[in-house]
Amino acid sequence: MSDNKTRSEELFKLYERLAESGKEFEETDLAEPASGKAIENIYAASQWQLMWRKFIRNKMAIVGGIVILTYYLAALLAGFLAPYTISTRFRRYIYMPPQRIHFFYQGKFEPFVYDVKLTIDKNLRKIYEPDKSKKIPIRFFAHGDPYKLFGLIETDIHLFQAPGGVVSLLGTDRQGRDMFSRILYGSQISLTIGLVGVFLSLAFGSVLGIVSGYYGGWVDNIIQRLIELVRSFPAIPLWMALSAAIPPHWPPLRTYFMITIILSLIGWTWLARQLRGKVLTLANEEFILAAKLAGASDARIIFKHLVPATFGHIIVIATLAMPAMILAEAALSFLGLGLRPPITSWGVLLKEVQNLQSIALYPWVFSTAVFIAIAILAFNFLGDGLRDAADPYTI
Repeated sequence: MSDNKTRSEELFKLYERLAESGKEFEETDLAEPASGKAIENIYAASQWQLMWRKFIRNKMAIVGGIVILTYYLAALLAGFLAPYTISTRFRRYIYMPPQRIHFFYQGKFEPFVYDVKLTIDKNLRKIYEPDKSKKIPIRFFAHGDPYKLFGLIETDIHLFQAPGGVVSLLGTDRQGRDMFSRILYGSQISLTIGLVGVFLSLAFGSVLGIVSGYYGGWVDNIIQRLIELVRSFPAIPLWMALSAAIPPHWPPLRTYFMITIILSLIGWTWLARQLRGKVLTLANEEFILAAKLAGASDARIIFKHLVPATFGHIIVIATLAMPAMILAEAALSFLGLGLRPPITSWGVLLKEVQNLQSIALYPWVFSTAVFIAIAILAFNFLGDGLRDAADPYTI
């Protein structure tokens, strides 16, 4: 009996020390070090720490996050990473297949590519063959076509160049433009449309969803009927109808922002429905009741308590909504109702290669679809990991 009392006193002292200092304890803090460490890990960790610990155990989510981070870094540094600009043409190398880069020559690290020679087969098709008699060295941090880094700093330094020839990692298109460079520049538009579109959707969906769940009554009825009205229309025909209303003479930048707003006005309904259900469960929690009894205004309760309480849920939904935004832009541009040249996005690149005969003869021009698929999978893996980590108290 005395041993149990002593043990309870030790645990009580441990809780007090954890609450006061929050510092880590040595293994001598308790008679049973493993139990003391386990208790510390459970009771001293905040909810965000528990979420992080659960998230990093999901390897696929980590891989998805790394891929997404790589995509956005590549989009940010597209001008530097791309060997050529978006409009650079090589009329001699139309529909040239991807080149193989050789990294070693005579036992030394000397990256190079072979020049290509063009022949015409009996079916009048272009055949590019490596010309091993002419070696073109690859230079790093070389001067090339000028561009604006981050849209502000004008420079002509590229990560790699092939002076005296051409280097094309993913081949060229029907106008002799480098596909690798165009995909990098296209990612700037497609990925930022996803970010801006999701941000606007969060602004609409978060406020309307939380207000709907918090007030209830006629406010809830009006918002829910509005959601049902928007969701009753098929997505693609609704996108097509709204996009067709954009005047064709508008400049590309204005069209870009209008497409983003259109996608946002349609994509907020799912988030609002999710947050309404979340707020309904939080409305009777003790911290909400305490805030009401303390005389807090409705705006303070919503933005000070309910929004932070649902923030993890909002992040998960935003991550899962990003692929839908990217696919929506690609679909609209592919159908000719979204962005149009000279703006280059992944959807515009797909529209340019929608000829099935071209895909069969020159499959590398369809490589944009591979990058889209990888981005969608990465966002889904990350979103699934965040969704699991958002509830760290379940196994």
